[in-house]
Amino acid sequence: MSEGGAPADRPQSTRLAILIPFALVTLIWGSTWIVIRDQIGTVPPSWSVTYRFLVAGVAMLGYAIARGERPWFDARGWGFAGLLGLLQFCLNFNFVYRAEAHITSGVVAVVFALLLVPNALFGRLFLGQQLGRQLLIGCGVAMAGVTLLFVHEARRDPHGMGEAAMGVGLTLAGVLAASLANIMQATQAARAYPMAAMLGVAMLFGAALDGTIAWSLTGAPAFEWRASYVLGILYLGLVASAVAFTLYFGILRVIGPAKAAYSSVIVPVIAMLLSTLFEGYRWSGLAAAGAVLALAGLVIALRARRPNR
Repeated sequence: MSEGGAPADRPQSTRLAILIPFALVTLIWGSTWIVIRDQIGTVPPSWSVTYRFLVAGVAMLGYAIARGERPWFDARGWGFAGLLGLLQFCLNFNFVYRAEAHITSGVVAVVFALLLVPNALFGRLFLGQQLGRQLLIGCGVAMAGVTLLFVHEARRDPHGMGEAAMGVGLTLAGVLAASLANIMQATQAARAYPMAAMLGVAMLFGAALDGTIAWSLTGAPAFEWRASYVLGILYLGLVASAVAFTLYFGILRVIGPAKAAYSSVIVPVIAMLLSTLFEGYRWSGLAAAGAVLALAGLVIALRARRPNR
């Protein structure tokens, strides 16, 4: 028996210490698609991304300093923070925000669920992580569900094929950038530095890059003092970034990038549930079947007894 009376051979990824933050991250990121959609409008996407990670970076550094973490690194640490900022907090989100100008947020959320695939492949290639049979079965079941969700959303999307192709392409570029950042967080180099301080610096690096891109593409800073926009920036910066990324990267270091990416599989389901409540989203049999398969695949994969490490 392990501490707390749990069986000693209980899979690490099913412990409450993993499941609770996993559920929180999934619920938080499932809610962001509606908020991001509201951000698309008067303010250019790159400036909205800049404000989000400026808020997140300041909050993370404040938290790190309160914990006694010093945001001072060696040359390798600064390079790591810069690359993480570029991939995760600049390229990833600039691609995603722009994708929502071409396709619906539901389609973007569903396509982003494909993060599971490059995370598993890159984890095997760069980290030598073994993919157990149960994990692969769960992956297959979940991706079948994602496919059904994508077909359902694609049928509902009012945009033309050209717009849809552009939106999907931008989302896939964001997926690739996010996956490489995920792999970085699973390396020994990431463990050599305090997480809160590293994330804070990386977020500020990302905000600086986002601002540079925004200024070069759209001109001087623009802001909207509409209450929902301001509250959206605060929610995305503090909750969906500072809190959620801290939880997510902590999970990733324990269960590996492939299993951690299952949050992206469930996020579209959460997004659709919230859309049902707030946007009048109507479920079809196809969407319901996809959601059930995605959840079933998650359960199968996260209960895999062979560690994905």
